[in-house]
Amino acid sequence: MRVRDLLAPGAPRLRLLAAEEELDRQVSGVMTTDLHDPGRYLHGGELVLTGMLWRGGPADSERFVRTIAAGGAVALAAGEAEVGPVPEDLVEACRRHRMPLLAVPDDIAFGTVTEFIGRQVSADRAADLAALVDRHRLLVSAAGGGGLDAVLDLLGGDLDLDCWVLTPTGAVIAGPADRLTAEDRDQLVRAHLAAQRQRRRPPHRARLAGGAYSLLPAAASAEHEAPQAGWLLADWLLVVAGDVTEWTTKRQQLADNLARLVAAERHRRDEGRRLRRRLADELLALLRRDADPAEISRTLYASSAMAARYESPEPKSQPQDDSWLVLSAEGTGLPDGTVRAVLEEALGGTTDRALVAGSGNGAVVVLPALDSPVPADTLRDLLAPLEAGLGSEGRITLGVSAPASEAGGLRGALEEARHARRIAAARVGRVCVAGPEELASHVLLLAAVPDEVRRAFRSRLLDKVIAYDIEHQADLVRTLEAFLRSDGSWTRCAGQLHVHVNTLRYRIGRIEELTGRDLSRLEDRVDFYLALELA
Repeated sequence: MRVRDLLAPGAPRLRLLAAEEELDRQVSGVMTTDLHDPGRYLHGGELVLTGMLWRGGPADSERFVRTIAAGGAVALAAGEAEVGPVPEDLVEACRRHRMPLLAVPDDIAFGTVTEFIGRQVSADRAADLAALVDRHRLLVSAAGGGGLDAVLDLLGGDLDLDCWVLTPTGAVIAGPADRLTAEDRDQLVRAHLAAQRQRRRPPHRARLAGGAYSLLPAAASAEHEAPQAGWLLADWLLVVAGDVTEWTTKRQQLADNLARLVAAERHRRDEGRRLRRRLADELLALLRRDADPAEISRTLYASSAMAARYESPEPKSQPQDDSWLVLSAEGTGLPDGTVRAVLEEALGGTTDRALVAGSGNGAVVVLPALDSPVPADTLRDLLAPLEAGLGSEGRITLGVSAPASEAGGLRGALEEARHARRIAAARVGRVCVAGPEELASHVLLLAAVPDEVRRAFRSRLLDKVIAYDIEHQADLVRTLEAFLRSDGSWTRCAGQLHVHVNTLRYRIGRIEELTGRDLSRLEDRVDFYLALELA
C-alpha cells in the first residue's frame, strides 16, 4: 500500500499535516514507539506510530524526525490522545525532512491503524505472488496467448499494483490501457530509451502528473540485453506504478520476476514470427528478380492465410487483401538488423499482418493497405518516440508507396517506396518519412541529384548573396525568399517584409548584380527557388 491509502475512504480518520508530495511512498509495515532514538529498530518502509511522549521541547521534534528519516521510515503518525494536538514544531520538522505527517485523533486507537495496514500489506502474499509469477513465466513461454494480461490483472486485483507492457513506440502490449494516456506513454518510453542509451542501470524512474513510475527493460533474449547492441529500439518495456527502489526486497523480487516473464513472452512471440520472416524474405527476393506475379500472389496468399488463422481459430474460405503498400526503410548509425526489428514492433500490431524483410541496415515492409498507418505524417508520429534512443548519429528514414492493387504492381511499388525514402533522406531530422504524394514534386528530382552537384549549384547562385548579407547585414536572402513566395509581386512582397517598394527594388537589383541573373525571367526564378530549397 501507499501512504495516501491511509487517507482514502474506509481508512481510519487520519489528518495529513505535512509532505503531501510524498504520499506515493510504499508502506511495508508499522512500528509503534515512544523511544527517543528508535532508528536502530527500523528496517525501512515503516509507518512510525507515536504518542509523542519522547517530546520534552521543540528541539526534540527535529531530532526524532531526523532519526526516523535516516532509518528509512516512510511516514509518521502522531497520536493526540496523550499530549493533545500535534505541535507546530513537529509539523515543521516533518516538512524539512519531507516526511509525511499524519495526526491520529484521540478516538482512534493505534491498534485500529495497525490492523488496517496489516490487512493491506502482507509480505507473505507478495512472496506468494512472486512465486506465482515465476511459475507463470514458464507457462507463458510454453502456451502463450494472453498470459501477460492475466498476470497483470492478478497483480492489480491482489496487490493494487498497476503494470503495463509497452513497445518502444508506446503501444500497449498488456495492462490497463485506459489508465495511461497516449501522452503519458510517450513520455515513459522516451524516458526509458534515453536512460538506456546513456547506459544507466535499471530500473529507471519517471515522474508524471499521476505519480512515480518504474521502467524495466524486457529484452527479447540475453544476447540483446546490452544497450550498445542497438536492440533497445525494439525491446519491450515493463512499466510499474510506483518507485520499486523504495520497495521491500520481496516486492522488488516480484518486479524482477515480472520483467523476466515479459522477456519470455517477447521471446516466445519472436519465435512464432520465424515463418513470417521467411515469407517476407522470400517475397523480397521475388520482387528483386521481377518474378512472375503468380509466384508473388502465392506468397501473399500464404501470408494472409497465416494472419487469418492467428486472428481467429475458425477457418476462412479464402483470405483476401485488396491492395498492398510497400515501405522502404534505412538506418544510419545503427547496428545491423535494428531497423527490421523496429518496424516489426511498430507495424506488426496484434494481427501481425506486416511482412518485414531486410538485412543489414535496411528493411522492406509489405502490408495490406487497410492495416497501414499511412499517411506519412501518421507513420512519422508513430515512430517519433524512438528519437530518444537513436543517439547523436542514429537516424531512420522511410519511404511509403501508393497502394498496389495486384501482385504484379508490387515491383513498381517497391521502386516508388525507395524513391520516396531518398526524399526523406534529404531532409533534416532523426526520423524522416516521405509518401507517394511527394513523388510528383521537384523534391524527387533534388533527392536524385548527387550531393556534390547539389552543393555546386547552390554555391554558384547563393554564395555571393550570403557573403554580402554577412558583410552588410542586408537581408538579401530573406528578401529573395519572400519575393519568390509572392510570385514576383512587388506590392505583396514589400507588405510581407514591411519595407517600401523602392527599398525592395533596390535589394532585388543588388541580388541581380551579384549573381548576373534577371528575376523578371521565369527560368532564373526557378533556379533561385531550387537553390533555396537545397539550402
